[in-house]
Amino acid sequence: MTQHLDSKRLQRPGYGMVLAAVLGLVAALSLGVIGQAGAVTAEKAPVDRWSDRAHGFASLAGGTTGGAGGKVVTVTDQASLAAYAAAEEPYVIRVSGTIAVEPFGSDIVVGSNKTIIGVGDTGEIVHGELHLNPGTHNVIIRNLTIRDSYVEGDWDGKTTDFDAIQMDTVDHVWIDHNRFTHMGDGLLDIRKDSRYITVSYNQFTNHNKAFGIGWTTNVLTEMTIDHNWFRGTKQRNPSADNLAYAHLYNNYLSSQVADGDPVWTYGNWARGKTKMVIENSYYDGVQHPYQADATAELVQRGSILKHTSGRTDAWGTAFDPRSFYAYRLDPAAAVPSLVSRFSGPQQRIGVTLHVPGDYPTVQTAVDAVPDRNAERVTIAVAPGIYRAKVYIPATKPRIVLQGTGQDRSDTVIVYDTPAEYGGSTGSATVRIAANDVTARHLTFSNDFDEAAVELKGEQALAMKTTGDRIVFEDTAFLGNQDTLMTDSPKLDVISRVYLRDSYIEGDVDFIYGRATTVIERSVIRALSRGSESNNGYITAASTWTGNPYGFLITRSKVVSDAPDQSFHLGRPWHPGGEPAAVAQVVIRDTELPAAVKTSPWTDMSGFSWKDARFAEYRNSGPGAAPSADRPQLGAADARTYTVANYLKGTDGWAPHARH
Repeated sequence: MTQHLDSKRLQRPGYGMVLAAVLGLVAALSLGVIGQAGAVTAEKAPVDRWSDRAHGFASLAGGTTGGAGGKVVTVTDQASLAAYAAAEEPYVIRVSGTIAVEPFGSDIVVGSNKTIIGVGDTGEIVHGELHLNPGTHNVIIRNLTIRDSYVEGDWDGKTTDFDAIQMDTVDHVWIDHNRFTHMGDGLLDIRKDSRYITVSYNQFTNHNKAFGIGWTTNVLTEMTIDHNWFRGTKQRNPSADNLAYAHLYNNYLSSQVADGDPVWTYGNWARGKTKMVIENSYYDGVQHPYQADATAELVQRGSILKHTSGRTDAWGTAFDPRSFYAYRLDPAAAVPSLVSRFSGPQQRIGVTLHVPGDYPTVQTAVDAVPDRNAERVTIAVAPGIYRAKVYIPATKPRIVLQGTGQDRSDTVIVYDTPAEYGGSTGSATVRIAANDVTARHLTFSNDFDEAAVELKGEQALAMKTTGDRIVFEDTAFLGNQDTLMTDSPKLDVISRVYLRDSYIEGDVDFIYGRATTVIERSVIRALSRGSESNNGYITAASTWTGNPYGFLITRSKVVSDAPDQSFHLGRPWHPGGEPAAVAQVVIRDTELPAAVKTSPWTDMSGFSWKDARFAEYRNSGPGAAPSADRPQLGAADARTYTVANYLKGTDGWAPHARH
């Protein structure tokens, strides 16, 4: 890696995130419920309720990463799920649709270093249990529904042991955003000295014994339990037996089963020598909301009790959760709104591969994505300069490549190959051949120094795309000749590319190719090569003659340090003399600098620019002065050459619509 890019970067300030938590705070103001204990002030720090990183006790002592670093696989049947879950190597296992387990109530054994995650909000395991044997470690189970192993008439679960998830003597497990309902014994059983566990944003419903912890005389287990919704349950919400540390916060207990049982209907129970801290939870219609054995310690702060009865024990000092980890408390009054909305499986939760935390390079993360990928996979790239080429093949669609820094210049993918060594395509730092790829908050660079050497092939691409439905948001493309090529697999195949809020720089033909390409609200920098008369060409389109839409540059700004009247807007590129490649370029509502020539379009390789499809509309700035050699769109034609028309194709693609 090198640190040479400062002179080429165009930085944008980072954006703050507006989080959904604000909605919960607003909702809290309308609930009008007063807690029985003094309210605990909620921190104002932002929270990501869909983070793929474990928090609480599961984040300690090396953390819980599940199958990170392994291959991503998608399963739709029991045999595949069982095989991958029990494998020795790490896997990220996506459960797509409903998997009905046979025989009824059978176990799916989950080995170490696994992530099992539902696709969208419809991944289900029915009539079966996920089982973690002693010694299992580093497991994440997220975004699943596990349901319906209930044996009719066996309300107490005495004849079967059909849990949703059971684990004995394991460590580092994160159970997050699942729905557990109507099983045969417990919904969640965490037993026998299991350690470093976090249970968050789950729903426990329609059951007797919801969530039991312990079954040991040792006092070892450390557990965080937050933002869970217990409704239509009777007991063990949870029952915590001999836990060293049990931290419960922002949980919601409601609609408790009301059968008149004076003892075994309850909310939270600190049993044995458990040390329990409860904060900012909400109990509605619960008998014995929280209770503790005489040998246990229970501290309660800031919770709200509504329509409750029975025990609310609190004694001892327990422990200080913040001495172990940082966390954010939501206001207790907001808990019903927040937890009912954000708990359980969520459509937006997907798979994220972290570079270099879990995968050493961007390419190894790309390689981990399954061929014919049917679901979105995000590759989150940490700030840094990655000197390596990246290729996303056509077999790996639906990838989101996302920098995680404050600014796009924080995360740079760069190499320095010219076309002399491997041709134009071979020079590209990044190539995207797959469909439905998005890149955000990144800089792509080819830092080959064309001034330092004399070569025949000085083209040096930062990016080449051939896939369809490619999106670049808040990205930068740095280079000189041929910086950005948006292409398609062949002449008469139309691929579409959308760039927004981005930056592109270069000198000769630095935006070129035959893909239908929209550049919106972006900055284009035309670099000077030191000439007083001709410093280069911004575009070199090679649009198929059967395609009415080539390049559209709109609501953007061209800047340049080149002398006045020394830069062309473009020229028509006919690769190999192909007569059916007829450039189509519209530049509209864009500011142009004095460096742009009064006659801004020019011929190329014997093909006249006048035979191409070049036009402008409502441009401004010193480089937009009218002349006889500047075709202009009329108002009626301008209504045809719009972002929507360029991109919609036959499938109605509209990536711009969400902005």
